[in-house]
Amino acid sequence: MTLQQRLDAYERLMRLDKPIGALLLLWPTLWALWLAVRGVPRWEILLIFITGTVLMRCAGCVINDLADRDFDPHVERTRDRPLAAGVVSPLEALTLATVLLLIAFGLVLQLNELALILSLFGLAITVLYPFLKRFFVFPQAGLGIAFSFGIPMAYAAQLGALPAPGWALMAATFFWIIAYDTEYAMVDREDDAKLGLKSSAIVLARHDVAGVMAAHGLFLAIMAAIGYWQYHGILYFLGLAAAAGLALHQYRLIRGRGRDRCFEAFRNNNWVGLAVFAGIALDLHFRILIVR
Repeated sequence: MTLQQRLDAYERLMRLDKPIGALLLLWPTLWALWLAVRGVPRWEILLIFITGTVLMRCAGCVINDLADRDFDPHVERTRDRPLAAGVVSPLEALTLATVLLLIAFGLVLQLNELALILSLFGLAITVLYPFLKRFFVFPQAGLGIAFSFGIPMAYAAQLGALPAPGWALMAATFFWIIAYDTEYAMVDREDDAKLGLKSSAIVLARHDVAGVMAAHGLFLAIMAAIGYWQYHGILYFLGLAAAAGLALHQYRLIRGRGRDRCFEAFRNNNWVGLAVFAGIALDLHFRILIVR
């Protein structure tokens, strides 16, 4: 294998060729960074969190593929992943994950003690999550915690505390993650069932579409409650309205339960994240201008 081929395999192992996962992890962190300070965060904090989010996403993908290396060859969507195809060895993958985690930990050391302590819990969840599908009927709940953990860290890094709005934002994000990861699980449902793996799509069965839409509804309801509680303006709620429209579009995509359309619905959540962030950022920006 040439150096270029090996680097390409590492890129695919870290999913750098598929940034959707990093974006879905990043959006809630950005929401929290802006909401915690009710404005634009300091550039150095923003840089640490963006870089750390990408590193943790990459490390999480490598750990996930290590955990699933015996299952992925039997799943249509994952059989060509580098570990499943034997292009990258488990030792190489473990080394790569370790390096990524060490770099991410170096970034966390630039933050305060509370953020550092929280990062250790975040690491534990990142390592545990890939194994949940073996024994827990609703592993998407694990991802809901893992992918929303940047929220308390963002509040901790900027405020040195974990106020109630941050926990409310984490709860809202948890339900959003349940929604889009169930759409993702609907793509692999048949393969997962044959392998004896667990997922929300399997446990919900014919109620899967209703479950996705209920999770979206809870996400939007909690976000609206946060907006009312924290006195956000019309732009914040316009962002939520756009997100609601996108959720309805996803319903049209998933109601037939076709694999390709379920995957399209999953990817559409990037725009949901952007819509909510745009509403938050614009609302806070104009509030700052009014005060000035």
